[in-house]
Amino acid sequence: MVQHEHTRYMAATPDHWRSGFARRMQRFGTMTHHLALYTFGIFAKPADDPVNQLFFRLNDSVFSAVARAPGLIARSGYDDEPDGPPSWGPMAYPRFLDESADDWAPATLSLWQDAASLRAFAYQGIHGAALKKRESWFIQNRWPAYVLWWHPTGDRPNWALAAGRLERLHDRGPSQQAFDFARFHEPPT
Repeated sequence: MVQHEHTRYMAATPDHWRSGFARRMQRFGTMTHHLALYTFGIFAKPADDPVNQLFFRLNDSVFSAVARAPGLIARSGYDDEPDGPPSWGPMAYPRFLDESADDWAPATLSLWQDAASLRAFAYQGIHGAALKKRESWFIQNRWPAYVLWWHPTGDRPNWALAAGRLERLHDRGPSQQAFDFARFHEPPT
């Protein structure tokens, strides 16, 4: 018998996260795909530079807001986030991290019910306010800051897949496998 990733995820997830994920999966269970989002940025200065303090101070508030965001299915946590959701596999970054002085970069990975829900969270509220400050924290990208794709319901993407989708969008342009809001693709039928 093959054990699906979703089953292993549910078994390894603390009860308070598992119950929320299961409720959301049940509510959106008729969909065949969820909208996956991967974001990636590189700090302009080393991560511990004082200019980045506000970014780190806002983290808990942003994570709290996303946990309550309508349309969020789930988000990956990080290995060093003990009170958050579990990480969806080993952390992986796109090749652009080589341009950083740090061996770490801010990245997020999440699943959403639809584009409208994701847009509302991303561009409004505390995340929207933080997004307006991104130029003071991050280097000017020569690659996309985020990538979207439709991911099969009941499964979760891992960090390596997500980083690969960002590279694909950069290298090949938008497609059903990797796109952004400006060049949006509808879910597969």
